[in-house]
Amino acid sequence: MRRGAWCVLLVGMLLASGAQAHVASNGFLEVEVHDRIVSGALELAVRDVELAVGVDTNRDRRVTWGELRAAQPRLAAYVAQHFALQLDNVSCDLVFGPLKVNARVDGNYAWLSFAAQCPRNVRRLLIRYTLLDGIDPSHRGLLRLQSGSLVQTAVLGGSASSTTLEVDRASLGRTAVEYFQAGTWHIWSGIDHLLFLLSLLLPAVLVRRGLRWEGVDAARPAFWSVLKVVTAFTLAHSITLSLAAFDLVRLPSRLTESAIAASIILAALNNLYPVITEGRARIAFAFGLLHGFGFASVLADMGLPSGARLLSLVSFNLGIEAGQLAVVLAVMPVAYAMRGGGFYRRAVLPWGSAAIAGLALIWFVQRAFLPT
Repeated sequence: MRRGAWCVLLVGMLLASGAQAHVASNGFLEVEVHDRIVSGALELAVRDVELAVGVDTNRDRRVTWGELRAAQPRLAAYVAQHFALQLDNVSCDLVFGPLKVNARVDGNYAWLSFAAQCPRNVRRLLIRYTLLDGIDPSHRGLLRLQSGSLVQTAVLGGSASSTTLEVDRASLGRTAVEYFQAGTWHIWSGIDHLLFLLSLLLPAVLVRRGLRWEGVDAARPAFWSVLKVVTAFTLAHSITLSLAAFDLVRLPSRLTESAIAASIILAALNNLYPVITEGRARIAFAFGLLHGFGFASVLADMGLPSGARLLSLVSFNLGIEAGQLAVVLAVMPVAYAMRGGGFYRRAVLPWGSAAIAGLALIWFVQRAFLPT
C-alpha cells in the first residue's frame, strides 16, 4: 500500500508541476466616487490576462513585462467590453491609465487604473462585470466601492454579473448578504483550505486497529469525529480571522500561505503514516489558526465597512462555515457508505492523501521559495 501511495505522490507532484500557488480566479475592483467622477483600478491575474487576450506571444509559457505592456491596448479593449459603469442606463465613458504590475502572494497581477465622468453627480451606480465570462466560470470580481467614508463591497461574476449600489448609504441587510456570499465563495474557491479539511475528514469513517485502517462499526463515532474536527477548525480560524480583521495581529502573506501549504502536507501524510489517529481535532485547531490568517487576506482586499465592521466580519465567517458545511455534507455520506470496502481503505484514503500531499508540496515550493 505504501509503495502505491508513494507512486501516487509522485504522480500528484508531476500533475501539480504546472499548478498555480492558489487556484482561485479572482479579480480585484476598486471604485471611488467623487460627485460626477468615478475612478479606481482593476487587477487581473496575469494568468487570467493570458486566457482573456493571449499575451504570451513567443509561446514560452512565461509572460514578460514587455509582452504584457505590448498587450495593453487589447487588454483595455477587452476590459471595456466586459466592465461598465452606468448611471440611469447611461454609460459613463471609461478612460484607462497606464498598465502596471502588482505582486500578490499567488502571482503577478495586471493593474489597470481607470476614470469616468458621468452625466451628473452619482447617487446610484450600476456596475457590470463579466470578465472571463465564458472562459473561466469560476472567476469572480471582488468589488470595493468607496464614497467619502462609506465603503461597500460586492462579489461580481457568474450569475451576479452586475450590481446597483446607492453610493451615499448602505443597507445593512445587503452588507450582510454580500459578505456572507464572499465567505462562501472564498471557501469554495480556496481549494487549499478544502484539501486541508478533506485530509482530516477522510479517516473520520475509519478506525486504526494495529497497523491497519478499518471501517467504523456505526455512524455515531464517525459523526463525533467529523463534528470535533470541523468545530476545532471553525473555532481556530474564527479566532485568527477576527484578530487579523481588526488589525490586532498580522502575518506576512508569504509566510501565511507557505504555512498553509505545509499544514496540508502534514495532515495528508498523517493519513499515510499515522502519528495522530484519535486527536485529529488538535491538528485541525492548531493549523486552523494559520488558515484564519489566509481567510483574512480576502477581508483585507475587501475591507470592513465603517459602521458595519462586526456585522461584515460575522457574515463573512458564517459564509465560510456554510460553504464548509456544504462540502462536509456532500463528502461524508459517500465516505461512510464506502468505508467498509477495500477500495476506500486501500485506494481512496492512501492515494487521495498522497495526491493531496504532492499538490501541496508544489504549492509550498512556489509560495516559500519562488518569486511572485
